[in-house]
Amino acid sequence: MTTDDLLRRITIETDKCGGRPCIRNMRIRVRDILDMLASGMTQEEILEDYPYLEANDIKATLLYAARQFDHPVLSAA
Repeated sequence: MTTDDLLRRITIETDKCGGRPCIRNMRIRVRDILDMLASGMTQEEILEDYPYLEANDIKATLLYAARQFDHPVLSAA
């Protein structure tokens, strides 16, 4: 699966979850997956608790989050 394929799994709809990024048009937010991972849940535990998610959804979440933090750094001259 390419990077573009993974990123297409992240959707943003203004009328769903307050316009926050979600997984494949579902009502599970990128933030929800990140919170679960940060709390110590494994990928396997997440997939077991949310059987409609796929392993590539978690990869897409991490890729999306990493891209959000990759911004140019401006310095004053």
